[in-house]
Amino acid sequence: MNAQEIAQRCADLMWAEDKASKGLGMKVESVAPGRAVLSMTVREDMVNGHDICHGGFIFTLADSAFAFACNTYNQRVVAQHCAVTFLRPGKRGMILLAQAQEKQRGGRSGIYDVLVTNDQGDAIAEFRGHSRVVTGTFF
Repeated sequence: MNAQEIAQRCADLMWAEDKASKGLGMKVESVAPGRAVLSMTVREDMVNGHDICHGGFIFTLADSAFAFACNTYNQRVVAQHCAVTFLRPGKRGMILLAQAQEKQRGGRSGIYDVLVTNDQGDAIAEFRGHSRVVTGTFF
């Protein structure tokens, strides 16, 4: 099994159990070793009192992309620390795309950057996640 096949199998197994991401209408667009792209449409029930997408949903989309990117090596990995910077609002009906990319991975730790954009390619948020390998594998 090559690296891409391992990444895809890990993503398929994670997705099968990921009720949170599915419940928010996310889709896994692609995965590769150390990378993942997820999308989500901003629904009516995701809009806050300012009539924009609640930042928690944007953070969750980025966090899910981060999770899929750092779990592409058949090791169980969780978030250790995450931070987000919101750049512009997401709006009702907008399709958001979260592109996660591994920056550093070694030992039990990793650093991943996620760029969230809208369907026009405008940056909505930047997210950095620090990962930690825990016990277990996917298969």
